[in-house]
Amino acid sequence: MERYLVCMTGASGSIYGLRLLRALAEGLDRASPPGTELHLVASTWASRVIAEETGRDLGSWLADLGPGRIRVHAPEDLSSPLASGSFRLSGTVVIPASMATIGALASGTVTNLIHRAGAVALKEAWPLVLVPRESPLSLIDLRNLTSLAEAGAAVMPASPGFYHRPGDIDALVDGFLARVLDRLGAPNPLARPWLGPRSTQGED
Repeated sequence: MERYLVCMTGASGSIYGLRLLRALAEGLDRASPPGTELHLVASTWASRVIAEETGRDLGSWLADLGPGRIRVHAPEDLSSPLASGSFRLSGTVVIPASMATIGALASGTVTNLIHRAGAVALKEAWPLVLVPRESPLSLIDLRNLTSLAEAGAAVMPASPGFYHRPGDIDALVDGFLARVLDRLGAPNPLARPWLGPRSTQGED
């Protein structure tokens, strides 16, 4: 069974996590066998930032994806199946990842379910994608990110490209999320293969 976990922290950039949930749900529904699971852990501050940045609460965003489509776990619930390596996941992504969460993962400190899920992914060598959204980065931040990369995590700062000429914020975000989905190894409804500069497309 395929299972994917999205963790959202209190860093700015909640749109990345929300649109990733939608893309994962759509991709998994189209391409995966019945029973594929999508899990979410959102910190208390993630819920607060979602409301501040979007004007809507997390519950209303999840309702748009259909009742029961996403299994939500409380961030303080360390008795969750997600806290155990026996509950195998196909991939975990922390998006957006706060520097506090990055620091906790790099040091092995566990005070909530997001920390524990990240630690489990690292020890089990499962795909773990971290999407930090912070600038500038201190030397401590850089060292923490280096430690996590050395431990096997994929570090993908929220740095969207412009070569696909996004017409709005959603297109800008989706262009970046297509790369996250590829790195996670999940079905990717946002994939847009690079065909070279537009001025040369169609030429011999």
